[in-house]
Amino acid sequence: MPALVCHMAGLVDGIDVASAGELKVALDAGADAQEISFAGPAKRRVELQQAVAAGILINIESFREVAELASICDDTGDVARLAVRVNPDFELKSSGMKMGGGAKQFGVDAEQVPELLAEIGRSGMAFEGFHLFAGSQNLKPEAIVEAQGKSYELALRLAQSAPSAVRFLNLGGGFGIPYFPGEQPLDLAPIAANLAGIAERARRELPEAELVIELGRYLVGEAGIYVARIVDRKLSRGQTFLVSDGGLHHHLSASGNFGQVIRKNYPVAIGNRMLPAERETVSVVGPLCTPLDLLADRMELAVARAGDLVVIFQSGAYGFTASPQAFLGHPPCTELLV
Repeated sequence: MPALVCHMAGLVDGIDVASAGELKVALDAGADAQEISFAGPAKRRVELQQAVAAGILINIESFREVAELASICDDTGDVARLAVRVNPDFELKSSGMKMGGGAKQFGVDAEQVPELLAEIGRSGMAFEGFHLFAGSQNLKPEAIVEAQGKSYELALRLAQSAPSAVRFLNLGGGFGIPYFPGEQPLDLAPIAANLAGIAERARRELPEAELVIELGRYLVGEAGIYVARIVDRKLSRGQTFLVSDGGLHHHLSASGNFGQVIRKNYPVAIGNRMLPAERETVSVVGPLCTPLDLLADRMELAVARAGDLVVIFQSGAYGFTASPQAFLGHPPCTELLV
């Protein structure tokens, strides 16, 4: 969302992009190219050409990318800035999605990284550091602390094979937000203490390195709400359905089809009936011709009628742009920064 990126660009120290399209949004928002990094397992040659021309940091995820970039630099005379995305030999425990450890399409397996670093050294391109991202949506500080500690130790070992000093060390993210009943906000105190210890060690052991963590969902997830209008109210064999004009084509993650193993309801309310009122158990569904189009399953909500507004909280991350917008040709939703 360009308006949100413009707002955040002046508040954060850098932006990570995953396509040439996102790179354009970041640059148009005024982000400093020196502080933009580019990750993703299928970077096309044209995207790598744009990244090199912009002068951003490219997180290498395969041997093919090194050869492609060397060819681009030979053609243009530019020097590409590189960091190696490492697929670690451990996982982030209790994470919503595991992005590292085991067999993964992301990054280069840790045991292959020394060979890759040698190839980067021979290429003459500018090696700057490492990127490790073990997993996402974690609410257990002890798991994040463990992953950050292991990531630092792994980077320290791999630095011995690096063609130049490590200047950039991305320890990943994983900071979660509470979505479902019983979940508690992430306790930052032990994470902060652990990072302070890592920073102190890095001053001695990797003195040129800037430490980076990725906080996308944590920064914006709780700031967003999704609003849909109820079109119809139906009773089917004892179950009440509120049929809305929005659904998984706008908010795939709220439907439970974006990584949930067992579907759980996001926090939902009838936005124009927030004061204490008569309540009932209902299901909120969208307009799509699929039973997957479910925004709330048997939730207790204020009694609602056609024209009322369904509000889904915790919608600031993985919302509209992570959803199948063109499915069945329904109108897109409008995004507003307030």
